[in-house]
Amino acid sequence: MGFVSLGKMAWRSLWRNPRRTIITLSSISLAVMLSIIGTGMNDRVWKDVIDVAARMGGGHVTIQHPEYAEKPTLTRTVMDTDDKAALAIRNKNVTRVVSRIVGQTLLSTAYDSFGAGFIAFDPTKEDPSTLSILEGIKEGRNFTAVDRRGILLGDTLARNLGAKLGRKVVYTMTNKQGEIVHSLARVTGIIKSGSPSIDLGLCLLPLDSVRKELGYAPDEATLVAVFLRDSRKSGSVAQELGMRLDGKNAVLTWQKSQPDLESMIAMKKGGMVFFEMLILLLCAAGIFNTVFVSVMERLREFGIMMAIGLSPWRLFGLVMLESFWLALVGLASSMLLTLWPYHYLNTTGLDLSGLYGGEKLDVAGIGMSAIMKVEIYPENALAIAVAVVIATLLSGLYPAWRAGGVNPVDAIKLV
Repeated sequence: MGFVSLGKMAWRSLWRNPRRTIITLSSISLAVMLSIIGTGMNDRVWKDVIDVAARMGGGHVTIQHPEYAEKPTLTRTVMDTDDKAALAIRNKNVTRVVSRIVGQTLLSTAYDSFGAGFIAFDPTKEDPSTLSILEGIKEGRNFTAVDRRGILLGDTLARNLGAKLGRKVVYTMTNKQGEIVHSLARVTGIIKSGSPSIDLGLCLLPLDSVRKELGYAPDEATLVAVFLRDSRKSGSVAQELGMRLDGKNAVLTWQKSQPDLESMIAMKKGGMVFFEMLILLLCAAGIFNTVFVSVMERLREFGIMMAIGLSPWRLFGLVMLESFWLALVGLASSMLLTLWPYHYLNTTGLDLSGLYGGEKLDVAGIGMSAIMKVEIYPENALAIAVAVVIATLLSGLYPAWRAGGVNPVDAIKLV
């Protein structure tokens, strides 16, 4: 009996009990759908979190002073930022490169004083695609190149300072020489990001003005932020840039520049993998039960087949082919079952604003959209499909072994 004939026999055997087979296929389809939706939601959420975090700080890859990570002061800077940006943009995975000055300042008004973090950026080179906080401007506007004395304040910070649009704010920093410097700014906009930590403790300033106050050169900054099409390429891009810069500057991936975020994502992804393994285990138990019961019901038939010349290995292959058919049909039916919910969640998503009471969710200090969507990476979808096939085949191993080990004389006597 050839392989094709054995495959046809396995297909017919699979549908001897349609009800049992359909129940098993339903369990496979449901397990795959839950895994695809769960993994897709996980992939999309953390992709967005990483991208937003990159757009809030140092990009997917950060070029900075070698000692800045240990002691992030305004005296540890990167020189020749324009040359480094030109070098980075040559990489096909890089979309944008910008320079920034990041540090701490003391903000003062006639009403009160508060400490805050600041990001100094060039408004002619940056927009919400590189600095996500700009999406949160609810009052006023972003400062322009001519607004050398402009400042954007977080909503809560502005209220604490009593600083409304057009009001004066004095910011105090320590310059490159270690001297305390003061500068005057006027509030051009108020930011309401949805993240309490940002709204309370962050302000945005013009890059050229801060450079002048700190005594920096025209192409000097505390970091160069490199943005990628795919955050998963950050390792290779950082390695290439590090080699080209000859170790004169530290080149960090987002995982190294934001280790707390990386740890949280790894923990959450680990939880999702455990959940999927549990679903797969339950699914495999159901498949095993179906194949095993089917084999036990057909022991007499197997005995007769062996008596007329079918080898034990052929019987083993017959049952394994039944398991393989189960896997293939299960995957096909799961695609049909998953198609509509995945499309809906990918394009429309779930609106969680009513549940969390706002348009933004605070995830590790990052203001994320309350619209939850799914978008699975192709390699993860392939991994789920392969895992289902492997689990189905493993579930059929013992029943197949029992079928191949049947004693023809004893089996034929069974009623």
